[in-house]
Amino acid sequence: MKFIRLVLYYLFFRNLPGPTFPYMGPFFEWLRYRLCRGIFKSCGKKVNIATNAKFGNGYKIEIGDYSGIGMNCKVPSDIFIGNYVMMGPNVTIYNAKHNYDRTDIPMLMQGVSISERTIIEDDVWIGGHVIILPGRIIKKGTIIGAGSVVTKDFPEYSIIGGNPAKLIGTRKQV
Repeated sequence: MKFIRLVLYYLFFRNLPGPTFPYMGPFFEWLRYRLCRGIFKSCGKKVNIATNAKFGNGYKIEIGDYSGIGMNCKVPSDIFIGNYVMMGPNVTIYNAKHNYDRTDIPMLMQGVSISERTIIEDDVWIGGHVIILPGRIIKKGTIIGAGSVVTKDFPEYSIIGGNPAKLIGTRKQV
């Protein structure tokens, strides 16, 4: 049954307009949510799967309450997304990288390595066009500025940005 839902999602539901579409937008958003609840390993309440979101087969995705996968986003099929996570458009999260250790074989022929699972903890805001490299843990309360490339982990309540992402500030009151 999950496979049928997955096929329906990628053939029809993925491209339905978002919630700002006149009259039918919120209904289309609800349809995507209902379909993805039957695909994902776990799916909280009031989850937003935006237009054209891609998530592989999605069978191992866990997503918490009031969270979302933004418009045109690409996330791995085994990601963990906590509660209250906002994700802007065109976010890309990777879970694999090319091997390049040997110099006697072209990199193209060395295969890929699947890394550890990417984890996005609760209350995180990911700006548009962010790239998150494999195996990162985005800690609770973090804000990632638009266009950032996240190559390492940061403490809770960090404000990060840039390429590569650097600590800009903290949300904690000192």
